[in-house]
Amino acid sequence: MKRNYILKTLYLAAICVFISSCEEFVKIDPPRTDLIKATVFEGDATTIAAMTDIYYQMSTTGFASGNAVSVSFLASLSSDETINYFKSGVIGEAQQFNDNKLAATNSELNTNLWILPYTCIYRANAILEGLASSNGVSENLKNQCEGEAKFIRAFCHFYLVNLFGDVPLVTTTDYRVNSNLGRAKTDDVYKQIIQDLTDAQGLLTDDFSFSKGERVRANKGAATALLARACLYHSDWVNAEAQATTVINDSGLYSLLSDLTTVFVKNNAEAILQFSNVYYPNDLFTFYGFTAPPFNCALRSQFVDSFESGDNRRLNWIGSVTGDSTYYFPTKYHSFVSEAEYSTVLRLAEQYLIRAEARAQQNNIAGAQADINAIRNRAGLGNTAAGDQASLLTAIAQERKAELFTEWGHRWLDLKRTGQVDMVLSPLKSGWKSTAALYPIPQDQLLNDPAMTGAQNSGY
Repeated sequence: MKRNYILKTLYLAAICVFISSCEEFVKIDPPRTDLIKATVFEGDATTIAAMTDIYYQMSTTGFASGNAVSVSFLASLSSDETINYFKSGVIGEAQQFNDNKLAATNSELNTNLWILPYTCIYRANAILEGLASSNGVSENLKNQCEGEAKFIRAFCHFYLVNLFGDVPLVTTTDYRVNSNLGRAKTDDVYKQIIQDLTDAQGLLTDDFSFSKGERVRANKGAATALLARACLYHSDWVNAEAQATTVINDSGLYSLLSDLTTVFVKNNAEAILQFSNVYYPNDLFTFYGFTAPPFNCALRSQFVDSFESGDNRRLNWIGSVTGDSTYYFPTKYHSFVSEAEYSTVLRLAEQYLIRAEARAQQNNIAGAQADINAIRNRAGLGNTAAGDQASLLTAIAQERKAELFTEWGHRWLDLKRTGQVDMVLSPLKSGWKSTAALYPIPQDQLLNDPAMTGAQNSGY
């Protein structure tokens, strides 16, 4: 674990210089944008490098990295999944997420959950603007990179709006526009997310030929999978079902794996999008329990006890370490063979659960049952006993809890969007307040953007 701490420290140090110019994302130096447009998009090679750099930034630092400053780690602490044990150094502010008592000055909140998503959005916008004015990039590559940039912009806005509520909607690199944006309504942010993903579907390739078979860059399936999720969160049941069905039916590329120990192996058939970290997924070192007590976090005993008897996810995806007590930890990532696993961003199991929920909301009982059973049977469980809409929605929530834990903040976002957050967290979190369901807007942003003066979320 010492290596993990050093890696995190190096990551933070490495981005300090970069972040110093992007802390106020609304005040990016305009000549830098002109330079990007004039030089990067003169040919295919430099355009590919610009796009690859965004993936690198996302996968190695901040909210999308899988490390101890990522949404996977921090949102799991906010939910009922994990307990924080990493209480020292700069990352010690994770305890505020654990206690659901965040300060607007929390540096993890500001740097990793706010600045870095907006930095990626800015870079995606720069690529979109650069491609629009370029004559030196081949048509196929231009379409692919435009689709990827729109996917990334949608992906980042999705997490911002779900963590913070109304947020600035940034679709340009023009500092004169961005310097006074204010907070866009959640519905308007979702409209842009859905539009970006719809556009991306028409631009991206169906397969992974553009990335040499590696599932590490967004294709049409990734755009469709994220669109299915966005429609579900936006209560558009019809389109959530349709988009998830499109991915599920693409059996030539995607299929559920019967062996749960292989679900996070690189380029497996269940993966829709993965990030390739150096040597090992950051998630491995973030969640794996090497010591007792664990270095970063442990699963709550109540969470572990919530699995049904005979659930192979409990057997294959949860380990334990014993010292003064027994501590449980996720083992979804478990291989110490270099580059055997990739950090998984989107996978097919979620699409079955999206479609199950969308069908249940439309009173398609048999269809919802079939999708739940696909996930349950893969986990070694029998068919669901749920037979009406209410019981199906309860069963789906349980399956999402058991299937997607410690992945990308799913549990935290599910508790909020389904209205269960107060009921679940009040007995677990001392002094829980309903207003903690939204994270505070970082204080630096409120001070730097005149349009956001006095726009803090309630309770902070």
